[in-house]
Amino acid sequence: MTTSPPRGGLLCAAGFVSNFDRFSIAPMLVLIGSAFGVPLGTAALAASAYTLGYGLAQPAWGMASDRFGRVRVMRLSLAASAAGALASAAAPGAGSLVAARGFTGACFAAAIAGSLTYVGDTVAPDGRQRALGTLMTAFALGTALATVVAGALAHWVSWRLVFALPGLLAGYLALALHRLPEPVLAPRAGGALRTVLRSRWQWYVMGVALLEGGVLLGCFTYLPPALESLGAGPATAGAVAALYGVAAMGGAQVVRRLAGRLGPVALIVAGGVQLTLAYAVAALYPSLVTLGLSALLLGGGWAFLHSTVQAWATLLVPTARATGVAFFGVALYLGSALGTGLAAGSAQLGRFQGLFGVAAVASVPLTALAAYGRRRYGDGGPPRREGARRAAGLRPSDPRTDGPARRR
Repeated sequence: MTTSPPRGGLLCAAGFVSNFDRFSIAPMLVLIGSAFGVPLGTAALAASAYTLGYGLAQPAWGMASDRFGRVRVMRLSLAASAAGALASAAAPGAGSLVAARGFTGACFAAAIAGSLTYVGDTVAPDGRQRALGTLMTAFALGTALATVVAGALAHWVSWRLVFALPGLLAGYLALALHRLPEPVLAPRAGGALRTVLRSRWQWYVMGVALLEGGVLLGCFTYLPPALESLGAGPATAGAVAALYGVAAMGGAQVVRRLAGRLGPVALIVAGGVQLTLAYAVAALYPSLVTLGLSALLLGGGWAFLHSTVQAWATLLVPTARATGVAFFGVALYLGSALGTGLAAGSAQLGRFQGLFGVAAVASVPLTALAAYGRRRYGDGGPPRREGARRAAGLRPSDPRTDGPARRR
């Protein structure tokens, strides 16, 4: 294994485009609803369909990646994503847009998961958190630019152009990724799916991801509409929501520097505190300034909490890493779709304070479960133990038989 992924810029670009496409819809929901003559709740189905497709397609892409190769599957998914994004741009009605966004989300599902898995395959455990921090920076940049560009283009030009841009970029990357070398895959003892589903820690982390998706991603979708309900235009709402990406980008750099000094539990708690404060401020004192502060805190929470849980997910099943990371994605984006759907009624009635209040309360058990589980799994232990095993010339441990408790 190396200390940094070869040609990491291509991995960063794939994740950047995926996040750009996924987060661009939030500041456009009001405009899309107006264009098609449907209420906000109906327009929000396009966002829910995207995250649902994104989550449900993860296992198929993950198993294909374990079987046919990381790069080959990422190239195929990006080519299909380009077609879906362009179909979204040409959608003649709300129903066709929902279908197109669901298909696009399912296709883009392999981009970020594939990038994370590639890092897991090519970067030594002691450098993995830092390498993931680099990817997270690129992902956060995609998030930040998505909300700014989407808000401005949708207001001044057309929301259709916003969907077309990532489609064109995805098509280019489907060709460019042929320069990325395929990693040597670890041998599997049995089917990847069976291996993953037999891991108790895999199920635990998926439960954490489900809750995280609903609280963080699902409720964040309604931050721009909440700003617009206070009188902000789409461009302003998009610019304020972009602070999320800015904070996530800066937070990723901070996490890279602190990962070696603070344990994963401390990083999770720091992220959870930011998440709770973000929604509490939005619920108690909604204004342009306070919602901007909420966006900043949510981005910081994502960088600290999510990146740490995500790094944990890459450790769980080394012999079927892509499938394991894919199921983590299933839980995360299924939770996001459920959160967006469950909150749609409150958002349509303009009850954003209550919506954010519930999210603030739910952030507490999310943080507790993530921190407790990560501490039980080993406070920074699995990467060091794996490094020690390799240094001693021993085989990598198998989570199915060598769980953290047994290795101690």
